[in-house]
Amino acid sequence: MTDSTTGRPGLRERKKARTRATIQACAMRLFREQGYDATTIEQIIEAAEVSETTFFRYFPAKEDLVLRDDYDPKLIEAFQSQPPEMPLIPALRASFAAAFAGMTARQRAEQNERIALSFAVPRLRAAMLDQIAQAMQLLAHAMAERAGRRPDDFTVRTVAGAIVGAVMAVSAAVADDPDADLPTLIDQAIAHLESGLGL
Repeated sequence: MTDSTTGRPGLRERKKARTRATIQACAMRLFREQGYDATTIEQIIEAAEVSETTFFRYFPAKEDLVLRDDYDPKLIEAFQSQPPEMPLIPALRASFAAAFAGMTARQRAEQNERIALSFAVPRLRAAMLDQIAQAMQLLAHAMAERAGRRPDDFTVRTVAGAIVGAVMAVSAAVADDPDADLPTLIDQAIAHLESGLGL
């Protein structure tokens, strides 16, 4: 819940965010040290010093430790706050920039590391397909609402698919180069869509 006087998340929400971040950080450290497949959920629970119930409340599956983050909701919130007269693609570019604004160097490095791991581990690559479908649906709903169209409109789905495809292309580039600047590459990819996808 957000504090109505400051607009910031309340104490309970901040505590939940810290717990989620601690679990994820411990998991990523163990994945680096032991490998993804060799690391057990029990080891992560012990390292994070949380109960099994708490762990599964935040991460229902092991794959979620790598694939789940807060950026999709931030992106949709930023998109919904763009001026209604702004064209769709510029609004999306602004939304991506806003969603990534304020990321620390450490957070960017962690994001890149999780992306690289997602491409390197077969089970995670398979789980990514479901995440891609969910992201497309989420984006299609937000775009349809803005445009006054149905989420299942073929054009809406096509544009949502193009945006998600551009993000996947960026993710592949980040997997190849862990030092890549994710927000800058996403902005370049969306700008390429805006220009008409010429080669």
